[in-house]
Amino acid sequence: MHIGLIAGNGRFPFLALNAARSLGHEVTVIAIREETDPKISQAVAVGELTELHWVSLGQLGRCIKLLKDAGIARVLMAGQVKHTKVFGGVVPDLTFLSVLRRLKAQNTDALISAVADVLGEHGIELLDSTSFLQPLLAQAGTLTRRMPSDDEQADLAFGYRMADSIAALDIGQTVVVKDRAVVAVEGMEGTDEVVCRAGRLAGAGVCVVKVAKPNQDMRFDVPVIGVQTIQVLRDAQAAVLSVDAGRTLVLDGSAVFAAADECGLTVVGRAMDVTE
Repeated sequence: MHIGLIAGNGRFPFLALNAARSLGHEVTVIAIREETDPKISQAVAVGELTELHWVSLGQLGRCIKLLKDAGIARVLMAGQVKHTKVFGGVVPDLTFLSVLRRLKAQNTDALISAVADVLGEHGIELLDSTSFLQPLLAQAGTLTRRMPSDDEQADLAFGYRMADSIAALDIGQTVVVKDRAVVAVEGMEGTDEVVCRAGRLAGAGVCVVKVAKPNQDMRFDVPVIGVQTIQVLRDAQAAVLSVDAGRTLVLDGSAVFAAADECGLTVVGRAMDVTE
């Protein structure tokens, strides 16, 4: 199968590219000039049946033309595009302008959902971003050697209520708590920054709860953690990290849990109701 890969920032696009190629798919990569790591050029050059095109944010019409010219009917998005870049300084082409005009909310999810609708109108299906990465989704249960203490379990239960409410309002997907009090809530800054802020405010022992949104659209904006996340948590002297099982991509696989074990951090995969 010939698929398209629209690459944002971070390591997610590299993993998606390698996984798709390992399954024998031909891949056309559309890299976003303002976001994608330039090393994507080297990754593309390594394998066969892969081509790379660079586009700027706002060039949706060109992106669609490249995909259609390649005969691609299925595409996935991997890697984030920063909210501040999308809604600040983008020069939209006519196709992207039509997307902006149909938005009911100024947030990234609404934008990408509208982009997915436009792709569909051109006969291009947007696949789940984790389509080729199922083994890297977090499992349920305690994923490290140290179990959460009773106090930490209570903090997690409190944190789940807060984080689910925040995520439902599309404010953020990470809440940091300590002693059944909210220390910090994620806004546009992302998980790493909110953890650093919480560490400064509350000191050692905070619990970090990172959740998927209600009815999480797995086509885009899937929660992601990696070894870098663990390093940030270690520096903030966090005690526990919870992620949603089956809805969170663990970029570095078992290396994430090994890094957590080294610094005594507990990582928990919250089991999700299959009816959610």
